[in-house]
This record gives sequence, C-alpha cells and structure tokens, in this order.
Amino acid sequence: MNQNARATGLNLKAKLFRGFSDPSRLSILEALHKGSLTVTEIVEVTGLSQSNVSNHLSCLRDCNLVYREQKGSYVYYGLSDERVARLLYLADEFLADVMKGIYECTRYNVSEEE
Repeated sequence: MNQNARATGLNLKAKLFRGFSDPSRLSILEALHKGSLTVTEIVEVTGLSQSNVSNHLSCLRDCNLVYREQKGSYVYYGLSDERVARLLYLADEFLADVMKGIYECTRYNVSEEE
C-alpha cells in the first residue's frame, strides 16, 4: 500500500470515529442500539432537544451510520449496520478495562458543553 492510500485510509478511519466522538451523536447511537425510534422517542431517551437530535441524525445519516424509514405518518431511525452496535459494545467492553486511564487522560478532554 502506498503512502497516499495509507494516509487516505487513516483519514477515513479518523472521520468514522468523529461520528462516534460527539457525546450527542453517541447518545443517539446508544439509544438506537435497542431498535429503531422516532425523533420524539430519541428526544425522550437522550434528553437532547428536538433540533439537536434532528441535526445529529442528519449528520449520522450522511455518514451512513443510521437509516431513515417512513412507516405511515411516522419516520423511524435505526442503526444502518449491526457492526455499529458491535462497535458500541466493544467500546463498552474495552472501556471497562481502561476506564481509569481514559478518565485521567488530560489530552482528550470532552467538555460538558459539547
């Protein structure tokens, strides 16, 4: 693999993980882990505002992490691929082992406002 292709692959991987790095988007993905939900249901589960949820769902759809499906007069959102759920599960499993180090890490601070 040449250096350009490797850099492109790494950039794409970093971009994928940005989808998981925002607390609001991660909250939405976690909510959808159990099955498809409407925006109203996502708002109830996550405590995020409707406009915030809609904004982040748009982002997650653009990146193909979630799908949108019309059922009658309702629109449901769900995880686009079972591997998204597996990534969330693996993150939880891994975090259980490295939680102390991640908690104490000062290089990757996440502010409460994000």
